[in-house]
Amino acid sequence: MKWSELKVHTTNEAIEPISNILHESGASGVVIEDPQDLYKDRVPLYGTIYELDPSNYPEEGVYVKAYLPVNSFLGETVEEIKQSINNLVKYDIDIGKNNVTISEVNEEEWATAWKKYYKPVKISEKITIIPTWEEYEPVSSDELIIELDPGMAFGTGTHPTTVLSIQALEQYVNKDDIVYDVGSGSGVLTIASALLGASHIKAFDLDEIAVKSTTINVKLNHVQDRVEAKQNDLLKSVDAGADLIVSNILAEIILDFVDEAYEKVNPGGYFITSGIIKGKKDVVKQELLSVGFEILEVNQMEDWISIVAKKTE
Repeated sequence: MKWSELKVHTTNEAIEPISNILHESGASGVVIEDPQDLYKDRVPLYGTIYELDPSNYPEEGVYVKAYLPVNSFLGETVEEIKQSINNLVKYDIDIGKNNVTISEVNEEEWATAWKKYYKPVKISEKITIIPTWEEYEPVSSDELIIELDPGMAFGTGTHPTTVLSIQALEQYVNKDDIVYDVGSGSGVLTIASALLGASHIKAFDLDEIAVKSTTINVKLNHVQDRVEAKQNDLLKSVDAGADLIVSNILAEIILDFVDEAYEKVNPGGYFITSGIIKGKKDVVKQELLSVGFEILEVNQMEDWISIVAKKTE
């Protein structure tokens, strides 16, 4: 089969929504080429380090690459992708240069090339994420391993927004908690919650593909007995009773259901939000405070923010 590589030259802020658009359009794998990666410390503690080629990276902004099968609908699909990306400006998202280019690759090149970007990565003190094809031996007795198949996932679990979310979960999930994961994507936060001791996790996503991805990865990590994954629009028609709600999605979407999160979380419970670009931090904080949450922590990694709030009543 022939594949087309679709490359979008955009901004760091737009990575998450554009990646989601590409997955919803049938992309089989998404690669992020961020020039910041060229300057990070890349100590080979958790797997082989792939040598990055600076010529693959833009001087400014980022490349988001996706792989689409070459078929009679390709032209229409690409136009729909372009329109969806253009629509992001309605949500005050900076899409940068928004240059979209297409090139052809053969199946063998695609099937092997993208895997070199994904190696075992230690996310927090306890949690390490590994791709399913990598051999990995835990380095400590209390290390928790999450296996992901990024070909099916909405990310590899190593984006700053996910790292911030997992680090917060590690601190605030208590044994036997009930957790709601809103916008579950690949299910990585659902799996992390289960491994950290939650007794039941409800994973919600509006996208049917994401629900399937969550279901696959939950089974892969043997926590399906504690997880209920279903298609749902945020927290609409969901019963109250969560000890913790976690949501790693766009700030604009978080703002749409802060009041519902306050209603659905138990007194003394926590609301962990991530996926917030730095420029949207204050507006999300203000909305959390306005409905009654107390802000416990505001954490930052690169240009991304996570906020931990508590229902004190």
